[in-house]
Amino acid sequence: MPDSLTIKESNIEGLGLFATKKIEKGTDFGISHIPNDKFENGFIRTPLGGFVNHSNNPNTIKMNELSDNTFHLIALRNIEPDEEITLKYTLYNDGLLIYWSDNIDNK
Repeated sequence: MPDSLTIKESNIEGLGLFATKKIEKGTDFGISHIPNDKFENGFIRTPLGGFVNHSNNPNTIKMNELSDNTFHLIALRNIEPDEEITLKYTLYNDGLLIYWSDNIDNK
């Protein structure tokens, strides 16, 4: 897990991921999920994917890295220290691949 993140108690659910310092929009935190048909959900979650909580107003998105078919967690906006890292789970329920250019606000 990157040194910019830590795991601690969440107001959303159980434990969550939190920023330890300011994180810039577009930061790739690393691999969150690895597809694997041997598991019921069809993937293995890394600690990064296992501790990120759901939000309808997320500050990250799960992106497919086509070169190795893994999923990375990417910051959608600047994230402040001590802010919880969140992901909108329902974006992925239909197996829809979300691509960088469609989801990062380039303003």
